[in-house]
Amino acid sequence: MKIQEWPKDERPREKLIHYGASTLSDAELLAILINTGTQGQSAVELAKQALNEIGSIQAVMHAPPKQITKIAGLGLAKYAVLQACTELFKRSMAEQLAQQASFTSADAASEYLRVQLAQKKREVFAMLLLNSQHQLIAYREMFMGTINSAAVYPRELVKQVIDDNAAAVILAHNHPSGVAEPSQADIQITQRIQQAFALIDVTVLDHFVIGRSSAVSFAQRGLL
Repeated sequence: MKIQEWPKDERPREKLIHYGASTLSDAELLAILINTGTQGQSAVELAKQALNEIGSIQAVMHAPPKQITKIAGLGLAKYAVLQACTELFKRSMAEQLAQQASFTSADAASEYLRVQLAQKKREVFAMLLLNSQHQLIAYREMFMGTINSAAVYPRELVKQVIDDNAAAVILAHNHPSGVAEPSQADIQITQRIQQAFALIDVTVLDHFVIGRSSAVSFAQRGLL
């Protein structure tokens, strides 16, 4: 049965309008983005199939085009809609952080960094660059590596900090394994970066290791 033939109070769009987005299931929300189903399969059923095959709403929103388009009924146009929705969410979070009086909350930084890095398939080393009031200047992805490591060059980080005229930074990198636990190598490179930045009077406020569903703060662990 087509969604248009469902009772009005069961249709995803009508439910969202009348009762709010929080009342919808993952499949119903995804169905609104997918918009149309296939022959004999509603958008909600197609959304449920995507969630079952790919694994979760987060995995669907970050899936590469080949993984999306192998599901009948999900072409590149629908992949583009999912990517646009994900990017809007990232930009909304960046805008919210930029409007903060200062970066005093580790939770706000870790939440933003998890959105940016948690689903990366390779290790990525990034920086949040902050001004003297610890307000956000920019988010920069500096180095990309393999599934378990990324070469990090403090000299390049220093150049970026100078280019952005930053007074402080928050470092971050992901562990594609999903385990957000700092390694000895993570600790050593953080110390090297701190030493390099000290020469130009730039403070490293924190370094986050991002896993699939959690983040570890060096500052909270006493590693800075």
